[in-house]
Amino acid sequence: MLFNSYAFIFGFLPITLVFFFGLSRFRLVKATWVWMTLASLFFYGYWKIAYLPLLLISISGNYVIGKQIEKLVILLEEGSGEDSPAPTTVNNMSISFRGRGEGEEGNLAVISPNKNNNISNLVSKVVSYKQQTKLLLWIGICFNLAILGYFKYANFFVDSLNHIFGTNITIPTILLPLAISFYSFTQIAYIVDAYRGETKKCRYNFMTYSLFVSFFPQLIAGPILRYDELLPQFEKLRNSLFSWKNMGMGLSLFILGLGKKVAIADNLSPWVATIFNNSDQLSFVEAWVGALSYTFQLYFDFSGYSDMAIGLGLITNIRLPINFNSPYKARSISDFWRRWHITLSNFLRDYLYIPLGGNRRGRLRQYGNLLATMLLGGLWHGAGWTFVIWGGLHGLFLVINHRWRQMKLSMPKILAWMLTFLAVVSTWVLFRATSISDGLGILQAMVGLKGVILPTTYQNTLGWLTPLGIQFQEWQDMKRLLPPIGLEKTFMVLFGLILGVTFLPNTQQIMKHFKPSWYWATAIGLIATFCLLSLNRVSEFLYFQF
Repeated sequence: MLFNSYAFIFGFLPITLVFFFGLSRFRLVKATWVWMTLASLFFYGYWKIAYLPLLLISISGNYVIGKQIEKLVILLEEGSGEDSPAPTTVNNMSISFRGRGEGEEGNLAVISPNKNNNISNLVSKVVSYKQQTKLLLWIGICFNLAILGYFKYANFFVDSLNHIFGTNITIPTILLPLAISFYSFTQIAYIVDAYRGETKKCRYNFMTYSLFVSFFPQLIAGPILRYDELLPQFEKLRNSLFSWKNMGMGLSLFILGLGKKVAIADNLSPWVATIFNNSDQLSFVEAWVGALSYTFQLYFDFSGYSDMAIGLGLITNIRLPINFNSPYKARSISDFWRRWHITLSNFLRDYLYIPLGGNRRGRLRQYGNLLATMLLGGLWHGAGWTFVIWGGLHGLFLVINHRWRQMKLSMPKILAWMLTFLAVVSTWVLFRATSISDGLGILQAMVGLKGVILPTTYQNTLGWLTPLGIQFQEWQDMKRLLPPIGLEKTFMVLFGLILGVTFLPNTQQIMKHFKPSWYWATAIGLIATFCLLSLNRVSEFLYFQF
């Protein structure tokens, strides 16, 4: 079920909220969260009921493993699962002191082996608990990776093997289950946090854990949550009570996100599809229009979804973490990854980069860790070599970024922004391309290797570039793959979007100034009306495929 559909807006959402707040009105707190869990599972199963059991198996397996790890961690902290032998030793020693002389010496001779045996047993138990805990940790990680690997990467690995070794191995085409990358990473984080002893203070049961994983606002495309960002909120009674303030803010944020998706991302989609589907026939201008269009389509599509998810959570008094913070304002690749898909960046840092050693083992090891982390981050996005190369390039850019800072070099802010933006735009081309050859073809056109042809409109001002190989043609002769609104209007749209993402406040900053008023209600109402009238051409969110 899509957030940008009539079925969700006028069916699922109001029914879910009526029962949720209706049950909470009668102080049936457990029932409210049971209802929300069932509603979230229905939301997931609405897409394809056949994959609902897979989600439930994943939830059940991780819950059992995580709880068992918690028990072992508690036993480790207590030192033993049995009573400590210390009181017996103290009593025996007190008797020996009263006896003095030979009695003391004899008693101590008897006690020492017992004491040593107790310590030896304690040490062996601690070692055993540590081994069991680590074993369960790896079982949990492998359990998630096995599910993710089979359903998302099996066809990719087989195709790669066939291509490399010339074999003809065939397996049935496997349909990618919705949200499998997101709920797998969420639960890997939970298993690792349980191993670190961080979850034992949080009170939760199978029902609340199921809701933590399947909570419908974030289930399909994130944010990727940690247990402490959601589970503790289910314990608070006030989070199940109706709040006019949260309802108003949540609906406003949902509508702003819907506007980004419907008004901007969906209108850029035809521009992107036309150009990327004809990658071998592109001119210089067409390639740049396609690359910039996809750059903005992906941002407004994914950040729009994240805004809608956060808004839906807020309606039910649940605060989800921010996932975007104006990434195209970044002046370095490191800054970009602190702003883009923030929860994924945090996951890769906390559960991959730092465990690999981070920056603690020298610069060369740090650079290797950065490359490995981003290569795996690229593979997480999709089962294709274009995603791996995209991740590898970002890893390389991060290495250059870190080396630049270590050398304490600097550059003008505008130049830093331009280089960062161009690096991001060029790598998005490979991210979107259906094959490496298609991506390279578009990049070649972007740098002028296929010739540079400009409209004759600009010949008077740019004619001096003709000796450098720049050619000029009539607009009618070069508009075959360009948007039908015309080249000048296309430039105006793209330039306006560049200005918007670099200078205007993002939705989170706008919401800081939220104040119920006729002005606010009118603006949000107009956006909502436009979006609702446009939902006859519903399209999926781009990150659904990941």
